[in-house]
Amino acid sequence: MSLRRRRAAAVLRPAVVLSVLAGIALTALGPATVTGLLPYFTIQSNVAVGALALYAGLNAWRDRPDPPSALRGAVTLYITITGVVYHLVLANPASPFAMAQPDRAAGEALGNQLLHTVVPLLAVADWVLFDKRGRLRPRYAAWWLAFPLAYLGFALLRGLVVHGYPYPFLDAGELGYAGVAISALSFAVAFWLLGLLFVGIDRTLSRRTATRPTPTAHSDQEVVVTADRVP
Repeated sequence: MSLRRRRAAAVLRPAVVLSVLAGIALTALGPATVTGLLPYFTIQSNVAVGALALYAGLNAWRDRPDPPSALRGAVTLYITITGVVYHLVLANPASPFAMAQPDRAAGEALGNQLLHTVVPLLAVADWVLFDKRGRLRPRYAAWWLAFPLAYLGFALLRGLVVHGYPYPFLDAGELGYAGVAISALSFAVAFWLLGLLFVGIDRTLSRRTATRPTPTAHSDQEVVVTADRVP
């Protein structure tokens, strides 16, 4: 990573970490405690992004390699899922799974926006700007479904114990397990396609980087010679 990119990463990645910490802390000002927030995919994906940004930021500062592209792609996908599902499904009145949005105090409302909007945008920007290109493969889109599927199992098992579910599309009490299976399959297909979109973006950016002209030693010499002839 060039010095300019390292400096930019040294600014963006701490901003991601601080946004995650502030988002969780401010959200916990509401009725939910920090431990009560942990079962939510939103919190888990934000924590993953914050931890990865911290690690990658330290690596950039020390001029060490970034984490593997497959891992960065996975975590970026998960936080993108958080933002997309919140805005298009949970907070969208037209959605069949819309959740009633409570009246939030200013701090809690800011925390909610940090976790669902700001952090996803910052994480995607970090991935676009600083990840090494051309390393993602279409099969990764299927591999990346492992965590959402594991979360599905966790949410259903937890629901049997506490008789509550974090999201309405996972509520087996209301939808039944057949209904949850249908919604889970629909989301899995959507997440797989989103993962393929990430792979496609990676390949497109890789081609653009490969075709970008770079200065050659010959052209540099011509510039020097031309400059010497200027009176």
